[in-house]
Order: sequence, then structure tokens, then C-alpha cells
Amino acid sequence: MRPLTLEALYRYPVKSLAGEAFDTLEVDARGPRHDRHWMVVDAAGRFLTQRQWPRMALVAAHVTARGELQLRAPGMADLHLPARGGDARQVVEVWGDTVDAVASGAAADAWLSEFLDTPCRLVHLDDDSRRAVDPDFATPADQVGFADGFPFLLISQASLDDLNSRLDTALPMRRFRPNLVISGCPPYAEDGWRLIRIGDIRFRVVKPCARCAIPTIDPDTGVSGKEPLRTLAGYRRQGGQVMFGQNLVHEGRGRLDVGMTVEVLE
Repeated sequence: MRPLTLEALYRYPVKSLAGEAFDTLEVDARGPRHDRHWMVVDAAGRFLTQRQWPRMALVAAHVTARGELQLRAPGMADLHLPARGGDARQVVEVWGDTVDAVASGAAADAWLSEFLDTPCRLVHLDDDSRRAVDPDFATPADQVGFADGFPFLLISQASLDDLNSRLDTALPMRRFRPNLVISGCPPYAEDGWRLIRIGDIRFRVVKPCARCAIPTIDPDTGVSGKEPLRTLAGYRRQGGQVMFGQNLVHEGRGRLDVGMTVEVLE
């Protein structure tokens, strides 16, 4: 029997912008290092997402080895930002949580405002800021960055393969913005997992992921459609929501490498 394997790793430096694939990722207290470390907000500090601004999907974000952020988008000169953007602080809001963040600077604000055609600001989390995970699914010590609610999202490759077998046009995994992709299991096996280990890190599988409209946005064009939510709604509806993937909370820090064995403990 083929062992469960960590097939792919992703992180998303800026919430709702394009992600990056990795062979190795460091895991810190908030999840994958630099994952959703930055966020785009409006003048009131409310977060912007692809749900309202699908052009965000066209902005590529990369974090250098020195922690600098690089942004790239069609028709724009590349933007390079230092690891520490500035000292101005702002209280921002993400899904009802208020977080103390640091402004990344006027250059980032102007660049993003021009590309998205709306006034906005870029902020980031520093080491002094803390956002707790939903206490209904976590311990008081668990924390997360600007992700919707949890440090990790896991999807098995078999689940995507099963979905693609029902679609006229197959979709890539990046449509669903996971952090962890697992191979070697049947479709939707992850629905039954409660505790897994990858390398030295244990993960609690705490909640199915209720899908919003973001997977309907083509990451190459920023254009939205009906799929895959229309097809998923036909067989993955639960409690009035469409579920695809599982949210995880990690225990401890460490390193993840593509190819690692995945152990299901519960």
C-alpha cells in the first residue's frame, strides 16, 4: 500500500494575493513562516479579498531569504519592500477579529491602490501582535496570522482528482489555496482524520473548510465563473455550505519537506 506523502507545500505571503510553492517550509507559532503575514486593507482597516477584488489574484508575492517582500503584477514595475516597513501602527479587522498591525509604507499603498483601482493600504504583523485561533477549535495558546481562521489548510490530491473527474475542465490545486497537499489516500479521506503527524510536527484536524467564491476565480486571468462551486454543491454540501479540504492547527514548530511521510494518528 502506498504511504501517505506530503505532495506539495504552499504559502501565501499577502492575504488574497497569489501564493508560492515550496519544497521546504519552516513552521513557526502562526503556521508556515510568512504565510498571510501581510494584508491589504481599506482606509477603515477592513481587509480586502479576491471575493470583492478578483484582480488581487494577479499579484504575485514573494518573500526573500532576508524577509523582504516582492510584489509583481501585469503592467506594473516590480515593488520591493524591506522586511520592516515602518513604525506607524493601525488596528485592522479580519473576520471580526481586531489586530494591531504595522503599516508597510506609502510606496506599497500607492502601488496596490493603482493596480486594484481602489484606495488601500498594506499592513503586516510584527512579533508583538497576536491573533488567537477560534477558541471553539483551538487552545488559548494557538495563534494564526491573517489567514481566514486557521494556520493550515490541507487537501488530498485524490480529492481534487475526484472533483476534476466531474468537471468539463480540470482545475489546478492552486485554485483552492491549500498549504498542505497529501497523496496516497482515497478521495476525501482527510474528512475522517483527527490527528496527523508530518516530520516532527503534529496537526489537529479541527474543521472542514467551507468554500467561498475564491475557487471560482481563475488565478491566471482574475475572471470568475460558476465552477467548481456549482459541481461541489452537488455532492459536498453540508449544513448549507460547500466543504472541500480540512483546516488544521499545528502543535510546535519545525520544518516541512515535500516527500515526508504523513502519519494518521487518529
